Amino acid sequence: MHIGPIWRALMRNKASYLLIAVQIAVTMAILVNAIAIIQERSQLMGRSSGVDEDNIFYTNSTGFDPETDYQVLVDQDLDALRQFPGVENAIMTNTVPLQGGGWGQQFQVEQGDDKDAIGTAIYFVDEHGLDTFGVELVAGRNFSPTEVSWFDPDSGHMWPPIAIITAAFAKQLFPEFEVADVVGKTVYIDSSIPVRIIGIVDRMQAAWKSFNYIENSALVPQKRGAEAARYVIRTEAGQRDRLIADIENLLAGRSQSRIIRGTQTMTEVRHDAYLEDRAMIRLLVFIASILTAVTALGIVGLASFSVARRTRQIGTRRALGASRPAILRYFMLENFLISSLGVCAGAVLAVGLNMWMVQTFNLAPLAWYMVPLAMLVLWLVGQVAVFGPARRASRVSPAIATRNV
Repeated sequence: MHIGPIWRALMRNKASYLLIAVQIAVTMAILVNAIAIIQERSQLMGRSSGVDEDNIFYTNSTGFDPETDYQVLVDQDLDALRQFPGVENAIMTNTVPLQGGGWGQQFQVEQGDDKDAIGTAIYFVDEHGLDTFGVELVAGRNFSPTEVSWFDPDSGHMWPPIAIITAAFAKQLFPEFEVADVVGKTVYIDSSIPVRIIGIVDRMQAAWKSFNYIENSALVPQKRGAEAARYVIRTEAGQRDRLIADIENLLAGRSQSRIIRGTQTMTEVRHDAYLEDRAMIRLLVFIASILTAVTALGIVGLASFSVARRTRQIGTRRALGASRPAILRYFMLENFLISSLGVCAGAVLAVGLNMWMVQTFNLAPLAWYMVPLAMLVLWLVGQVAVFGPARRASRVSPAIATRNV
């Protein structure tokens, strides 16, 4: 079948066909970038936090009695928690990964030079911190009990002299070294306070899921905020949900001068952290589905109108010997030409829209296969949509050529 006659026939009524081509182009531009955003968000949501999420939960102890020595109470609580049946370990800390609130700090490699400062999350822990979070020490050592102290604002010492950092943070601070070689090096907080790195953990994300340095974390051997204590508890596998109520009752029963509240599992923390991302994915899926369906319906409507308008012409061709498959191929090819015009224009629009979104919203550029894949999908949608009207056209009787006057 020759394309020339089909193309000339399209040009005689180009307005309606051009409208469908524009609709296909716009659909493709939006579809490609929607899928790219969905893919990027899904990858972000799938990142490991680095901690044993399935077996960790935390609860908050808020004291209100000025006569109570909460530092002593915290130490006693931790001893009781660590001895509780089913509990692997427990610590008091300031936050957990993805929780949304925490302590951030800038680290520099050179003293007095804050130009190359790199941000990191800070976790205040004791010698049980690594085991409680379930993170893997890949180089160096853990804190010793004698290195852990309570923060004393009157001492003038804001920071402990040592820290354990994540491998990603180590690579950012010292890109020219292997991760293990970073152990023993000194970095600086606020460009003047020296902190020696004594260990490297494989992975532990920051408390903020949108943090530019989310893989950067530093654990320091210090306890802070005894009146308002956050206990992180890691249980034996499969025991977390069963032990939550028991742990709350244990802590509540140990002192009447505080309130135990705000208990959350790490599973719930992750769920809450990515609520907006899941909502965005659902919205984009809905929009992409509606646009694709509307485009398909537009193709069906235009093809049906074209068949109805050219019934006598089709009958004449049938009377002159055109077979049913030939009529079917004619309309399928006609739609393919329209779709090709639309997807080619859509490819340009998709790339242009993505370039703008990359610059404006700091999104990742399109993967190389996204545009060709979207072109194939819309070609297929067009062919499926036009098949019904084309099949009806192929069934037009040759007698129509004489009756439809």
